Amino acid sequence: MISRKIILCGMLTLLAACTTSPTGRSQLVLMPESQMSQMGLQAFTNIKDKTPVEGNRTTNRYVQCVAKAITREVGGVWEVVVFRDDSANAFALPGGRIGVNTGLLKVASNQHQLATVIGHEVAHVQSRHSNERVSQKFAVEQGLGLINAVASPQTGTGKTLMGLLGVGAQYGVLLPYTRLQESEADILGLNIMARAGFDPRESTRLWMNMSRASKGQPPEFLSTHPSHSSRISELDKRIATALQLQARAQQQGKRPACR
Repeated sequence: MISRKIILCGMLTLLAACTTSPTGRSQLVLMPESQMSQMGLQAFTNIKDKTPVEGNRTTNRYVQCVAKAITREVGGVWEVVVFRDDSANAFALPGGRIGVNTGLLKVASNQHQLATVIGHEVAHVQSRHSNERVSQKFAVEQGLGLINAVASPQTGTGKTLMGLLGVGAQYGVLLPYTRLQESEADILGLNIMARAGFDPRESTRLWMNMSRASKGQPPEFLSTHPSHSSRISELDKRIATALQLQARAQQQGKRPACR
C-alpha cells in the first residue's frame, strides 16, 4: 500500500511538473520558482564578489537604458550590473538578475545589438531554461541542498549548478543550453527586442560581429552556442515578422535612444 502511494505521488509530481514553454514546447520543470530565484540571487552575489563592477557612469547608464527597455516588455523587477571583464559575455538569472561584461560592448556596436543579447538572455529566464536544466540534472529529493551548493561555487556540485544556471564559465564549467533552448531564446529574444522598439535587423549584424571577433575560436559567450551561420539563417527567416512588431512598438512611442 505504501509503495503504491509513493508511486502515485511520484506520478502526480511528474504530471504537475510537465509545463509548456512560451513557444509551446513541452518541458519538465520540477523546481519551485521561489527556489530558482534564491539560487539566482546567490549565484549573482557570488559573481559580484568575484568580478569587479564597472564604475564608469556613462557605460552604466547606457547598459541600464537598453536593459530597462527590454525588461519592461517582460515585467518584473530586474537588477542589472556591468562587470569589468574583457570577455564578450552576458547572462540573465532566475529572480531578475542581468550581468553584462564590458567586453561585450566592444562587439555589440550599438543599442540594437546589445538589446539582441540582453533579449536573448532574458528569454532564457522567461522560458525557464535554467529550471529545466536543474530539474533534469538533480532528483527532487536533492532539491533542498541546491541553494547551499550554489553558495559554495568552488565545490564540484557548486560549479555544476553555476553552469546549469548559465554562468558556469566564470568557474571553469561550460554546460551548454541545448540547441532547442538556444533557438527558442533566439526567437523569443528577437521578438522581445522588437517589441521594445529596437531594430531586429541588427540581430544578424551582431552575430556577424561575433564571428569576426572570434578569429577562428568562438568568444566565451558563443562557445556553446549554435554556429554563426545557422543562427543568422534562422533569424533572417523571422526578421519580417519582427519588423512588424517594431513598427507597432514605435507607433506606441517606443523609440529607444540609448547611447
